[in-house]
Amino acid sequence: MDEENKLSRKTVLKAALAAGVAAPVALFGGPALARTSVAEGQVPELTPACHDGDEPTIEQTEGPYFKPNSPERTNLVTPGTQGTRLTVTGYVFGRACLPVNRALLDFWQADVNGAYDNTGYTFRGHQYTNAQGAFTLSTIVPGLYPGRTRHIHVKVQAPGRPILTTQLYFPNEPRNNTDTIFDARLLMTVRDNGSAKEAAFDFVLNVPQTPTSTPPTSTTTTGGPTTSQPPGGTSWAVGTSYAAGARVTYDGRGYVCLQGHTAQPGWEPPAVPALWRAE
Repeated sequence: MDEENKLSRKTVLKAALAAGVAAPVALFGGPALARTSVAEGQVPELTPACHDGDEPTIEQTEGPYFKPNSPERTNLVTPGTQGTRLTVTGYVFGRACLPVNRALLDFWQADVNGAYDNTGYTFRGHQYTNAQGAFTLSTIVPGLYPGRTRHIHVKVQAPGRPILTTQLYFPNEPRNNTDTIFDARLLMTVRDNGSAKEAAFDFVLNVPQTPTSTPPTSTTTTGGPTTSQPPGGTSWAVGTSYAAGARVTYDGRGYVCLQGHTAQPGWEPPAVPALWRAE
């Protein structure tokens, strides 16, 4: 991974720490995200594998099996799709909690009725993380079927590394207590957003990394002390519409807007790395 494609450890941890403070309480329906755990001085746990017969199978076999060659897409919802809309966001990190660029994520899940499409590619698709290690999946809350709790399948692979096959779970599901495959370490954080839901999960892969830090830009004046260069941009404010590329200052630090939005309480730049990148 190129140096220019890395977020500094300091940036990741500061954003994580702020997220733990500023994110609405309703968001936290599962264990702490990897970025939050590291911010508290803990070594991030590797994301556990989880299999339930989801290896590729012959065409005649029915069941919730993995299918190779899914289309590359981040949106699994099509016009007329039934079900509660769900947006899943997060990051793929290595052992030092540095983002993994171009990590492959291949998702598949049941529809609202708990059925899998084993002939086509409905609710199946793969994508790659961006330079910040981030991903976004637009889908629906999957339905239930006998013997299993609600879940989403995913295969995650860093470039040139082994594949991790695992599943993501929803908090407060009654069947979490009876599903023998369920693993609480794979719970997403979930919150309501109107009639839809938003979820988050950070994957930690067994990818060796060397922790790095980015020192603040400084200038030296003749005969004077070394001082930090103040960040540019206007001060971040609730209710302001920001376009991608806009620069703001928040709590003495500069941020660049990654996607257009209108600022709302709880969306302070350090709390939403999907919207802002620290400079």
